[in-house]
Amino acid sequence: MMEGNKSASNNRSIRCLAAICGAAVLILLDQFTKYLVLENLKDNPPFVILKNIFQLEYLENRGAAFGLFQNQRIFFYLSVIIINIAVIWFYGRVPMTGRYLPLRLCAVGIIAGAWGNCIDRIRLNYVVDFLYFKLIDFPIFNVADIYVTVSTFTMALLICFYYKEEDFEGFFHR
Repeated sequence: MMEGNKSASNNRSIRCLAAICGAAVLILLDQFTKYLVLENLKDNPPFVILKNIFQLEYLENRGAAFGLFQNQRIFFYLSVIIINIAVIWFYGRVPMTGRYLPLRLCAVGIIAGAWGNCIDRIRLNYVVDFLYFKLIDFPIFNVADIYVTVSTFTMALLICFYYKEEDFEGFFHR
């Protein structure tokens, strides 16, 4: 192996390890917030932070956003597997340069959110939700949901407005 290829391979390995560690930290943070909710909010009234605006309210969610796919655990497990495959494929293709760091960070957020909720489904048979914007009666959600939503939205904005078509030319042809 040539020295340049070895250096690039080491660089990719280090960045992939950093992504795994970053996802692990995000998953731990999500699980810690859910542990606190289970310890302090389950079977208790909501904890009001801003009256009639925002509160912490325990909810056992057996579906997806807006109550879709209730009790469809196989669907959710398959989704996590597909997300893992997509992120691994992405990391194998994307150049490990600073230009693509925002996309890599979004991928880490998506995978961390998927695993954060998957761990709940495996452990509890439901997802712990607790963040509630009462003012707009927005569905109750959790930290993992924030990871997925913000990362997906940011990725879409980046692809539509930041990157150009030629930035993706090498992704599909190897």
